[in-house]
Amino acid sequence: MNAGDLSSLVVAVDGTSGSGKSSTCRAVAERLGLRYLDTGAMYRAVSWWMLQHDVDVDEVDEVTAHAHTPQLESGTDPRRPTITLDGVDVSVEIRSDAVNAAVSPVSTVPAVRARLVELQRDIIGAGGIVVEGRDIGSVVWPAARLKVFLTADPSARAARRAAEAGSTDVTATQESLLNRDRIDSGRAVAPLTMADGAVHIDTTDLSLDEVVDLIVGLATAPAEA
Repeated sequence: MNAGDLSSLVVAVDGTSGSGKSSTCRAVAERLGLRYLDTGAMYRAVSWWMLQHDVDVDEVDEVTAHAHTPQLESGTDPRRPTITLDGVDVSVEIRSDAVNAAVSPVSTVPAVRARLVELQRDIIGAGGIVVEGRDIGSVVWPAARLKVFLTADPSARAARRAAEAGSTDVTATQESLLNRDRIDSGRAVAPLTMADGAVHIDTTDLSLDEVVDLIVGLATAPAEA
């Protein structure tokens, strides 16, 4: 794999909440001149839509009935990624506490996953993109030439996520992250797992720049003969 191949490159980055996927993937995409897709934002957007339309997110049949209703579009500019629902940018709204609580039950619904995986595959298309999520290398795009699985110590993940949210309650944040891990890892459809052939990177003691350098190095390394 080399710089000349990047127009068709798909970098699939999966991992646990708070392990640094978003910041890392955006930076990698910018460095390599590639598009960027945050699949988690897509699930958050659908969850936000469900909440706005009084759908009980814990009722699978209700969520299933509305899974194809929201009109969803994902921007792929790593410098300014956008997510719109029915033509309205909801990039801020989908980061609310209410959506944090709703996204796990919504994302376990097979109809939601099937629809969003189809959209994600359409966006990936011929490649030239860095994609982050929880099932990219295992389900969405198992043919990706570079698969990465990011993790970090739970306390480090909680500290990062709390800082992002402006919260001082790191303990509660850690409990929330671990609960999300349990749900995502235990769901029947497309559970969080490290894909075959993925490179595992523990970001606990690494800076953002160090993680980005590692992935950029993997993406631009010469192909094995």
